[in-house]
Amino acid sequence: MAVFDTPEEAFGALRPVCVQLTKTQTVETVERLRAQLQAVSDSALQELQQYVLFPLRFALKTPGPKREHLIQSVVECLTFVLSSTCVRERELLQELFSELSACLYSPSARQPAAVSEELKLAVIQGLSTLMHSAYGDTILAFYEPSILPRLGFAVSLLLDLAEQEKSKQIKVAALKCLQVLLFQCDCQDHPRSLDELEQKQLGDLFASFLPGISMALTRVITGDFKQGHSIVVSSLKIFYETVSFIMADKHLERTSDTQPKPASVEPRVAELMVHREAKWVKNTSDKLTVLIKKITECVSIHPHWKVRLALTELIEALLLKCSQSLVGSVGHLLKALVGLVNDESPEVQTQCSKVLRHFADRKVVVGNRAFADILSENLHSLATSLPRLMNSQDDQGKFSTLSLLLGYLKLLGPEVNFVLRSAAHLQRLSKALIQVLELDVADIKVVEERRRPSGGLSSSPESAALLQRRYFRFFTDERLFLLLQQLCQLLGFYGDLYLLVDHFMELYHESVVYRKQAAMILNELVVGAAGLEVENLHENHIKTSPEELKEIVTTILEEYTSQENWYLVTCIESEEGGEELTMKQSGLQAITSAAHTCQVTSFPAFSKPGPTICSMNSNIWQICIQLEGIGRFAYALGKDFRLLLMSALYPVLEKAGDQTLLISQAATGAMLDICHACGYDSPQHLISQNSDYLVNGISLNLRHLSLHPHTPKVLEVMLWNSDASLLPLVADVVQDILATLDQFYDKRATSFVGVLHALLAALAQWFPDTGDLGQPQEQSAGEEGSHLSQKPAAPENTATAEDIEQFLLNYLKEKDVADGNVSDFDNEEEQSEPPKVDESDTGPDVEPPPPVQIQIAKDVMERCIHLLSDKNLTIRLKVLDVLDLCVVVLQSHKNQLLPLAHRAWPSLVRRLTSDDPLVVLRAFKVLRTLGGKCGDFLRSRFCKDILPQLAGSLVTQAPVSARAGPVYTHTLAFKLQLAVLQGLGPLCERLDLGEGDLNKVADACLIYLSAKQPVKLQEAARRVFLHLMKVDPDCIWFLLNELYCPEQLTPPHPSLHPVQLRGTAGQGNPYAANVLHLLQELQ
Repeated sequence: MAVFDTPEEAFGALRPVCVQLTKTQTVETVERLRAQLQAVSDSALQELQQYVLFPLRFALKTPGPKREHLIQSVVECLTFVLSSTCVRERELLQELFSELSACLYSPSARQPAAVSEELKLAVIQGLSTLMHSAYGDTILAFYEPSILPRLGFAVSLLLDLAEQEKSKQIKVAALKCLQVLLFQCDCQDHPRSLDELEQKQLGDLFASFLPGISMALTRVITGDFKQGHSIVVSSLKIFYETVSFIMADKHLERTSDTQPKPASVEPRVAELMVHREAKWVKNTSDKLTVLIKKITECVSIHPHWKVRLALTELIEALLLKCSQSLVGSVGHLLKALVGLVNDESPEVQTQCSKVLRHFADRKVVVGNRAFADILSENLHSLATSLPRLMNSQDDQGKFSTLSLLLGYLKLLGPEVNFVLRSAAHLQRLSKALIQVLELDVADIKVVEERRRPSGGLSSSPESAALLQRRYFRFFTDERLFLLLQQLCQLLGFYGDLYLLVDHFMELYHESVVYRKQAAMILNELVVGAAGLEVENLHENHIKTSPEELKEIVTTILEEYTSQENWYLVTCIESEEGGEELTMKQSGLQAITSAAHTCQVTSFPAFSKPGPTICSMNSNIWQICIQLEGIGRFAYALGKDFRLLLMSALYPVLEKAGDQTLLISQAATGAMLDICHACGYDSPQHLISQNSDYLVNGISLNLRHLSLHPHTPKVLEVMLWNSDASLLPLVADVVQDILATLDQFYDKRATSFVGVLHALLAALAQWFPDTGDLGQPQEQSAGEEGSHLSQKPAAPENTATAEDIEQFLLNYLKEKDVADGNVSDFDNEEEQSEPPKVDESDTGPDVEPPPPVQIQIAKDVMERCIHLLSDKNLTIRLKVLDVLDLCVVVLQSHKNQLLPLAHRAWPSLVRRLTSDDPLVVLRAFKVLRTLGGKCGDFLRSRFCKDILPQLAGSLVTQAPVSARAGPVYTHTLAFKLQLAVLQGLGPLCERLDLGEGDLNKVADACLIYLSAKQPVKLQEAARRVFLHLMKVDPDCIWFLLNELYCPEQLTPPHPSLHPVQLRGTAGQGNPYAANVLHLLQELQ
């Protein structure tokens, strides 16, 4: 709290110190005065202001050299007085202003004085405090023409300090003081508003300083980034506030061409004054354009986001206030603004969007023909140089270039139509987009990746996105593709959609080179026209109506799915062209009794040159882009796309069944997009709800198969992605498929077999076997006998005489079947016997027809029997897979299965004994399934036709595998050995082989218990013996001990002779480890 509250008391305390300071100027005296001033109240000090200031001003004006420390103390004390009082006289304000400014100038050197940083900082703060202490009217009176020399002197000093000083603190203080001098201070002490006359007078006054201020600040702004972002931000703010104040359109338009004569102004001062007439504005604008271009180019790439944020404020201020006077700078300003639209800083992005929206609301561009023309020309110029820039810049430079193009479109908004309606502009822009979006189609993996033959339409988005990644010729950064998508969407949103679609459809037809890029652009144009992913800066813009959008989508969809654009060559389909690719079997032979060798399988050269890898890659990407387009169209139309399902769903399902993985996944993605757009829960739900017309289309196209060769794929995809409710709809179509297969088995077998595989896999899934319950009439002798191989369980009830009699009858009947005494005629007689039926049955003498799925499986298996001997390796492999599924579906209906198995047996034996090793592997899998489902029906056939060859093959290959190295495990011969060993054990156990046949199997597998064999073969051999133990454990125990006897057998009684087994117990026995393991299991 102040001690001296009245002027009288304060005067008494201050007078001695002031007198002393007037006589002797020392630092100590100044410090004493300052200490006394702190005890004086502000009101008392205001009354004594000039009295206290006199000795301080006298100390500054005393001629002769003075110590810097003394000047600093005086300035700080003077600043303290000014901070506590108000300057109410204009003359005092001007004198103090001159005296403080002179502290930093050396008259003798005629340049800023080389003083300490502390003194510079004190003087800057003194000037700032002085201007803040000026009373309202006094500060306005200060800015009169006569002050120009002194004000210019101070401004130049401050600019020099801001530019040359190394101290960041002094730089910042100088810039803040400059803001105060130029009426740009944000503090409450300065008047907040000026009337138009005052603004014009100040503008005329400050115009004299504009060249010096603008050039000096430009040097600071474009200086070293290391000087600190706060300095650049302050400089930018002073620059745009000064320029926008002096060059404001509203002030300049009222300026007359003739300069009025200033009253009572010295001639030298009058020369300094500027009249802001048209010529001066034009010259100044041209010079400022150079500086603004330099500033925008430098600041746009400044590493600190606050500097780039300040640049957006500069652009907004200059474009809003000086759009007419700085018309030459508009291009540079707009270029900088739109270049920051996709800035990495979210703050800058938000501010840019805000500025763009502000411009749109005020129609800065749309309502200004000059701005729109500048943007149009900039857009044309950028589109012209776009391919060159994409080819020469790095990814960051390309990102900036595309961001600039995107910003131009955002600013133009609906005005972009004036550009698009110019043929030259549209041609240049479209060709630029076409060239930039060119794909790199040299990757061979695109053709190599094949779809698995099974699986639904629910592939994971992550794996699909990984495989669907596109590689472009001119860029690698994924952000650039997203920018290009936004560009196309903006064109679709603001542009004339009919004009754009027609133009890009022309490019689509013009050349195969343009087709993929044109399709990508068309896809995004439609999404943009729907306004789904577009930031609309122009609220009054009218979007494309849903009816027009649907009409355009229908046109594009028809073009995409046309014969010449949808059925492109994506792989070498030898079968479709009537040529067969056969494997030359110079290598791995099938299982025969002869010696086996392992060689590499070779392929013959194609007789005709096929399409190149690049052309097939290009076609694959073309189809993928069109499929993606269908998904995008569904996204754009929403529920309205339901009306187009009739024309879109069938082609998409065709591609979902394509063998090329990329196409299949693109179709799956399109299906998911359609589901989301049309309100379906899943692709399965979509197919189920539209299965009626899909099945109708399949049925119609099957009648003209040569025109619609891909029809089976649609049914295949439907089967993989439906449930049992589909079966009644497709039952007739399946019969059409079988009839067509009978007609074209030599030309179209591969595609039809694929459908049959999907059909049988679906039937096996839809109608799983629930055991033999519920169908007693289907139980046959073979079914009963199949349980004989099971270990007998403890009976719950005592068997009656009738049970024993029935058991014997069934046994005799099964024995006849096992011996092969069965034929189709016998089966028909057997089926014609009246089964046991309920009293409620209306036809007791007729066996009820089998279920639909059983009849279908029976019909399919009959075709498979004929196709097992097809000359095409691929067909034979697929047919064996289908046959395996047929057995699974028919397993609970033995009356249908056993006769068909009897008919298939000869062909199956040939596949097992004299075919390609791949076929042998697949045929052995079928044999295992038959053994598991048909039981004793196969025992005699297996022992007679298959077992000798299997045993001989294993014995022959055993020395080869024992001598082979680690590479052998990757050969087909090894895989064949392993498959036989893995399947032989369960097969023998299921068929309940007799002792002689069991010994054949055991003898062939014993050699694989050697430690010299590969580990996997040893493990498979051990599993074989584990199964054989369940059939005849005593025999297996004897065989193992004959091979290796780990301990001497002691007779249970002395009268018995000891038993000597041939197996040695030495440590060098290679069978020791595996035999010991098996004997432990046997115990």
